[in-house]
Amino acid sequence: MTFRNLLTLLAILALCSAAPAADPDALKAVGPAMHKAFVETNDIAGAVVVVGNKEMVVLHDAFGQRDIAANAPMKADTLFRIASMTKPVTAMGIMILADEGKLSPDDDVAKYLPEFAGQRLLVSSDRAGGQVLKRPARAVKLRDLLTHTSGVANYPAGVNDVYTKRNRTLAETTLAAALQPLVYEPGTKWQYSNPGIDALGRVIEVVSGQSYEAFLKARVFDPLGMTDTTFYPTKEQLDRLATIYFKGRDGKLVADTSPIVGLPAGAKHPIPAGGLVSSGADLARLYRMMLNKGALNGKRVLSEKAVAEMTKVQTGDLPNVGFVPGSAFGYGWILVREPKGVTAVLSEGTFGHGGAFGTQGWIDPKQDLFVVLLFQRTGLQNGDASPMRQTFQELVVKALKK
Repeated sequence: MTFRNLLTLLAILALCSAAPAADPDALKAVGPAMHKAFVETNDIAGAVVVVGNKEMVVLHDAFGQRDIAANAPMKADTLFRIASMTKPVTAMGIMILADEGKLSPDDDVAKYLPEFAGQRLLVSSDRAGGQVLKRPARAVKLRDLLTHTSGVANYPAGVNDVYTKRNRTLAETTLAAALQPLVYEPGTKWQYSNPGIDALGRVIEVVSGQSYEAFLKARVFDPLGMTDTTFYPTKEQLDRLATIYFKGRDGKLVADTSPIVGLPAGAKHPIPAGGLVSSGADLARLYRMMLNKGALNGKRVLSEKAVAEMTKVQTGDLPNVGFVPGSAFGYGWILVREPKGVTAVLSEGTFGHGGAFGTQGWIDPKQDLFVVLLFQRTGLQNGDASPMRQTFQELVVKALKK
């Protein structure tokens, strides 16, 4: 038995002493079950799974391959592009500044980014490019960006390739977004908005006086010991990065070389909406901090008030929120408002986020549980409702259920 496996077994036994009905054998069987269900069927090349509570990690397993062509096995320290799982981290940056009294989610965005002042609302447009605009009922607020209810338009032509080229700064892309007319009245609709989250990254820069990346490293990653979480991986980190695959017509996995999955040298844009690379161990630290209401190992990242605000419903009764039925939105986090379907085994009030390449992370305070599923796969119709996520959650909750 390796030292890591011994530590995992001791953690499982410790959990079982606190929860006598937990099944350590079922926990250890999660990885092999996922391998059989999804690696052996060529749905994914491999994965890292992490399970824990506010006190400890009780399962950290890797299975399958990180790189099929290189015959490189998936390992516990493999790194992943976590894509939109970055969004709650960006929201944390905003809430850290709110804790310090430097801003409020109720502030107008224009208070910090003057380019948002005087925005107009698009009423109609024609094929010739003509537009009818009017003044919106109110200005866009930070809370609108945090909840995807701002009405901020997508990036226009000439800027909308920034996620592949990474050739523009946050200041440039935020200006481009602000100069577009709003597509609906702020606060009246939920519509997923990457430019809106990127604008929050720019707010962090303006208010803190630091680059977005430097602020998060100093205020979130370093205090939590998240040494493998970065927007710009080193050569050593790139060597541990999992390959992204899609499923070919013949049913075999093929490496995805499209520009969106790349990490170009000299990148200027960190992509606050989805640019992070991270590991299972690092995400476990982040999620344990959230379960502990903003602190971990004596280091406070967020106030208890900030955690409460981030993880309560902030979208009211707006319909069609999130990507699966029964969802709502807090500040940066998707919330389980009504457990059903893929979220049926989770509690009301569970919060988390997925990523475009298959990664998922969910935190259930009522069950004192977090689950992290990391694999790299494009072409999933809806990653938040993927069978990989549902099977993983069901296996874990069954093993831990009292």
